[in-house]
Amino acid sequence: MKKLLTTAMMLLCAVAVLSVSCKKGDDEKKVNKDSLENVALKGEIASLSAEKDTLNALMNDIADGMNQIIDLQQVMGASNLGSETVDKKNRLRDQVVAIQVMIQERERKLAELEKRLADSGAYSNDLKRQMEVMKKQIENQKNIINQLTAELQAANVKIGQLNVRVDSLHRENEQVKSDLDVERSNVAAERQRNTNLTNSMNECFYVVGSSSELKAHKIIETGFLRKTKVMEGDYTKSYFTKADKRTLTQIQLHNKKAKVMSKHPAGSYVIEEVGGQKVLRITDTNKFWELSNYLVVKVG
Repeated sequence: MKKLLTTAMMLLCAVAVLSVSCKKGDDEKKVNKDSLENVALKGEIASLSAEKDTLNALMNDIADGMNQIIDLQQVMGASNLGSETVDKKNRLRDQVVAIQVMIQERERKLAELEKRLADSGAYSNDLKRQMEVMKKQIENQKNIINQLTAELQAANVKIGQLNVRVDSLHRENEQVKSDLDVERSNVAAERQRNTNLTNSMNECFYVVGSSSELKAHKIIETGFLRKTKVMEGDYTKSYFTKADKRTLTQIQLHNKKAKVMSKHPAGSYVIEEVGGQKVLRITDTNKFWELSNYLVVKVG
């Protein structure tokens, strides 16, 4: 009997120990589960906090964008776009385009943020209201920019029409200028032709040489009991000096004896002695050259 009681007591102690051990194991599992849940909760809180930071930053960005639009409105409102320079209109256009790009970027970021919040399950009514406010702000900004774009486009049409007229006038002026240039060129060419013709008509040639020199160049032909012939053969034209009748008034002959061999009317010239040397002086230019444009003077 005593042995049976001892055995029973040992069984009770074992059950007690086992019960305590099981309870301890359950408690540890519960603590671990609570810890995991706490970590997950902390992660969700951190993620939600980050999204809220993103939301706040986006709200500030949208507000800054509205300030930019207001500034641009004031500039354009104070300007008469129709009378502004093309450079200023281009600068305003570039500002409008830059703001359009920024609005599109904010709209994209807002859509991405809304999707993340919806997927996280933490998209509260308060966050939804904030999102709706920002959507309306962006939509309002888009409407204002569209109005400013339309104003610029209207101004650009006027500029385009003005440019067409200016270009047309420019082309007309260029054509007139071209026509004048052609006319001036024609007049200059005609004047040059007249000048050349006048110069040609006033060209004269003279040669001064001894009898042997003149014969050598076949300018004169002479012989015993023969009449001297002047320039009747194939004479050397390059031996003559070219001159202008209008300016040629006298010729230094560099000799004490001189005789005009070519045909020139008497009274249209004289041969004078200056310093011991003969000088031919033309006294009547028109008469002197009326028979020939070539003057041959034999010296010695």
